[in-house]
Amino acid sequence: MTPEKTLGERYRVGDMDIRPWGSYTVTAVGIGESGEESCVKEIQVNPGQILSLQSHEHRREHWKVTSGVLTVVLDGERLTLKSGEEVRIPQGSVHCMANLGKKNVVVTEIQKGLCREEDITRYMDAYGRGTAASDDPRVTKSIAVYKELIAELRKKAK
Repeated sequence: MTPEKTLGERYRVGDMDIRPWGSYTVTAVGIGESGEESCVKEIQVNPGQILSLQSHEHRREHWKVTSGVLTVVLDGERLTLKSGEEVRIPQGSVHCMANLGKKNVVVTEIQKGLCREEDITRYMDAYGRGTAASDDPRVTKSIAVYKELIAELRKKAK
């Protein structure tokens, strides 16, 4: 099987989904001269929400915060990005987004590589979706940071 058949269909402009943490809308897609796919999403993270702790085998990402303050876990490190700031998410890195504030956070995400929704390996998820086990030190360290964020979100919700 080719990766495209294994990983499902390519994104299309206008694709969108509502998730427990917020939503995303695909605003652009393309294929570069090298045959590499690209996809641009606008992601909204609702106040007090967190995405799954995950990695991607077939793509890398670039996030730019367009409004709000985003908390990021990247390979066990915790970052805070304000509007206008950005971070690169290397292929295979362990990462997630969280909104610890009271206003929506909007992020422009640019994906490069093989861009498919199915290219997600989840290690922790606040909404009960299936997760994978790993003894990779990046995953272990990232899980500890993720648990800290969950505790902070629960404390703020009280």
